[in-house]
Amino acid sequence: MRQVIICFLTLLVRTNCDNQTCTFIGKSGYLEFSQEGDFILAGVFSITSTRIYLYPDFTDIPQDICSKWNHRELRFARTVIFTIAEINRNPKLLPGITLGYRLYNGCGSENLIRAAIEALNGESCSGQMIGLLGHSSSGISQYINYILSSLSVSHLSTCACLSNKKIYPTFFRTVPSDFFQVTGLLELMKYFDWRWVGFVYSLEMYSLEGTETFLKLSKQYSICVEYLIKYTRTKRMDKIVETLKSSTSNVIVLFMGLSYTEDFLSRIEDYSITGKQFIGSESWITQTKLTSAERMSILQGAMGFAIPEATEPQSEIVKGVWADIFGCTFTPSKTSAMCTGSEDLLSIPNNYAAFTDLRTESNVYNAVYSFAYALHSLLQCKNGLNPTTGKACVSQSQVQPKDLLEHLHNVNFTTSTGDRVFFDKNGDPASRYDLVNWQIGENGSAEIVNIGVYDTSLPEGANLQVLNSKITWSGGNNKAVRSVCREPCPPGTRKAINKNRPVCCFDCLKCPEGTISNQTDSLDCMACPPEFWSNENKVKCISKPTEYLSYKEIMGTLLTIFSCIGVFLSLLVFIIFFTHKETPIVRANNSELSFLLLFSLILCFLCSLTFIGRPSEWSCMLRHTAFGIAFVLCIACVLGKTMLVLLAFRATLPGNNMMRRFGPLQQRLTVVMITSVQVVICTLWLSSNPPIPKKNMKYYKEKIILECAVGSAVGFWAVLGYIGCLALLCFMLAFLARKLPDSFNEAKLITFSMLIFCAVWITFIPAYVSSPGKFTVAVEIFAILASSFGLLICIFVPKCYIIIFRPEQNSKKHVTAKVQTRTS
Repeated sequence: MRQVIICFLTLLVRTNCDNQTCTFIGKSGYLEFSQEGDFILAGVFSITSTRIYLYPDFTDIPQDICSKWNHRELRFARTVIFTIAEINRNPKLLPGITLGYRLYNGCGSENLIRAAIEALNGESCSGQMIGLLGHSSSGISQYINYILSSLSVSHLSTCACLSNKKIYPTFFRTVPSDFFQVTGLLELMKYFDWRWVGFVYSLEMYSLEGTETFLKLSKQYSICVEYLIKYTRTKRMDKIVETLKSSTSNVIVLFMGLSYTEDFLSRIEDYSITGKQFIGSESWITQTKLTSAERMSILQGAMGFAIPEATEPQSEIVKGVWADIFGCTFTPSKTSAMCTGSEDLLSIPNNYAAFTDLRTESNVYNAVYSFAYALHSLLQCKNGLNPTTGKACVSQSQVQPKDLLEHLHNVNFTTSTGDRVFFDKNGDPASRYDLVNWQIGENGSAEIVNIGVYDTSLPEGANLQVLNSKITWSGGNNKAVRSVCREPCPPGTRKAINKNRPVCCFDCLKCPEGTISNQTDSLDCMACPPEFWSNENKVKCISKPTEYLSYKEIMGTLLTIFSCIGVFLSLLVFIIFFTHKETPIVRANNSELSFLLLFSLILCFLCSLTFIGRPSEWSCMLRHTAFGIAFVLCIACVLGKTMLVLLAFRATLPGNNMMRRFGPLQQRLTVVMITSVQVVICTLWLSSNPPIPKKNMKYYKEKIILECAVGSAVGFWAVLGYIGCLALLCFMLAFLARKLPDSFNEAKLITFSMLIFCAVWITFIPAYVSSPGKFTVAVEIFAILASSFGLLICIFVPKCYIIIFRPEQNSKKHVTAKVQTRTS
C-alpha cells in the first residue's frame, strides 16, 4: 500500500484541452485501444503481463518494459470493443448517442494504478468519461477504488472485501463475490460428506480473503481443516509434499490465483500425489492450459466452481478474436482483407484463440451493458422529470459519473440470450456458478465438463445440484473418496467432542444402559420409556422382560412339587388316621382336632400354590388372605390340642371337672373364635386397601418385577402379627406341658413343632424384606412349606409310625400302663 500511495502522490495528472490537444504531466502512454464517442468508457487490462526493468545508468530514472501477451486479458479487451460496437448498432438502447472506449494496458500493480489514473484524468476531449471497467485482479481493483473512488464495474474481481459499501461505495461487479464461491465449496463438501480437508493458499488478496472466509464459514458446516499451507514460490516443496502425503484428509483445496496455481502444479508434478481429490478455486479451475500428461494424476477428477458458461452471442466474440488473429475483417474495409473462415487455427498455438471457454467474457459483456443501461436510464425524461428517480432531467452535457451511480444500482435487464443482470445493495450480481469436473485423456488433454450448478437464488437446500453420473473421480475411482477425521458414529452411540482435537475428530461413546440412539451421529442418547429397555445394540427400545415366580422355571417347579408332596402326605395321614380312628393312639389326642388340623395343613400347602404364577388382582387378594386364615386355623387346632392336653392332665386330679367344661363343643367354638378374628382382619384389609398387582421397576432397571403390593401395610403386618402371637402362645402352653406323662407326649411334639414354626417365621421377616423380585415370593412360600411340614412331621409322623410299624403299642393297655408307670 505504501508503494501505491507514493505512486499516487508522484503521478498526479493534469489535463488541459486547447485546440483539441491534451497535455499530460507524468508518465503516460498506457492507452492500447481507443474509439471516440459521445460518452467514453475506460478500461484497465493486463494485456502484457511480463515486466522487465531497464537500468541504463545511475543518472536516469529506471525504466520498465511490459512484454509477453496475456491472451486472456486481450480477449477481455476485444470483448469490450465488440460489445460497444453492438450497443452502438442497437437503435433502442441510447438512441442518437454513441459510446466510445479507451482501453489501457499495464503490467505490475504500479503501472496499473498509473494506467487507471491516466484513464480517469486523461479524458478524451470529444466525449465525457462515465466510468471504468475494473481490473481482473481483486487487489488492483481495491487499490483503484480506494484511492480514486471511481465509478467502476469489474468482470473478475471476486474478493468479498469489495462488497463493503462503506469503503468501496462506487464499486460494482458482474462476477459473484468469493463469499458465495466459498459457500458453494462448503456446500459441495457437505454434499459429498468431505468433513476433513487440507487447504493450500497463496499470499495474494484473492487467496487471503477467500481463505479467511473459508475458515470462518467452515465451522458452520462442521468441516475441519487438517492443515493450512501458505504457498510461496520460494517455499520448499519437499515439506509441502510430506504434509500432503502424510495427511489423513483425502481432499485438498487449492485456493490460489492462476499464476500461483500454475507455479505450484509445475513444481509438484514431479512428486507422486495419488488418492487425493483436488478442489480448485474459480481463478484456475477452467484453465485447461494447466494440464499436462505429468499432472494427470493430480488434476484428473478435480472439481470446482466456475463462472457460468458464456451464453452471449459467442459468434461475435469469435469473429472479433478471429479478425484480430489473422488481420482480416468480416465487414468490407479498405485497409483489411475479408475473412474467409478457412484460416488455419492450428498455426496459432496460443490461448487467445481458445474459443471453447468464454465464461469470463460474458461478465465483460454484461459489465459494458450495465453502463449502457444505466446511462440510458439517466437520460430518460418525461414531463421534466426522470421516470426512474422522479428527479429533474439531466441533459447529455450534464452527465457526470456520480449521476450514473444511482441508476447503476437500479439496472435490471435481460440480455439477448436471456441472461438477467442486476445488482444487489452491495453491488454484487446474482450468485450462480457452474460446477465443473476435469476429465483428462491419456494424452494429457483436458475437458472441462459441467456436472452441476450452484445458484443462491434457488430455495435453501436446493442451491447445489449435482449430476453424479457425469463425474470422473480422481485416481480412476468409481466413487467419491472418503475424507473424514472420524467415521460417523453409528446408531447406538453418541458424538462426544474431544477438547484436544478439532470438532470433526469427535469420539463415539456407547449409549448407557436404558438409552438408545437410532440415528447416525446422534448428539444425545434418548432414554427409553419406563416399561422399555434398550436392546443389546442400543438402537431401539424393547419391552422390559417381566419377572415373576413361574411354574415353568426350576424354582417354581420345585416349590410346586413340594407343595403337592405336602398335600399328598397330609391326605395320606388323614387316610391312616381315618382308617384307625377307633384306635387308642388316635382317640387319645382328640381325633376331631387332628382331622381339622390335617385339613388346615392341606389348605396351607395349597395356598402356597397361589403365590406361584403371574400375579393378578384375584390371586393377590387370595394368596394373602388364604395364607393368613389357613395358618390361623392350623394354629388354632394346635392350640386346642395343647389346651386339651393340659386340661386332660388336670382332670386326673381329685375333684377337677375341667374336661366337662371343655368338651367338643367348646373346642369347636374356640377354633372358630380364633379363626374368626383373622377373618375379620382380612376382611378389613381387603375392604380398605387390598393387595393389588404391581410392576416394580425400581429394584431392577432392565426388567420389571411383577409382584403383589400388600396395599395396606397395617393389614399385612396385622395378619402376620396375629399368626405370630398365636404361635407364641401355643409354644408357651406346649412348653408347660412338655413333662406330662408319656401317654400325653403329644405336648412334646407340639412344643418341637412350634419351635420350628417360630424359628422359620422369625427368620422369614429379614429374608422377606431383603429378597429381590421373585425371591421374595419364594421366601414366603418356603416359610409356608417349612412351617407346614414342621407341624405335619412333628405331630403326625410319630403316631403314624406306631400305627403302621408298631401296632402292638397302639392299645389301651399299653397306653394305660405307660400312664400308670409315669404317675407312680
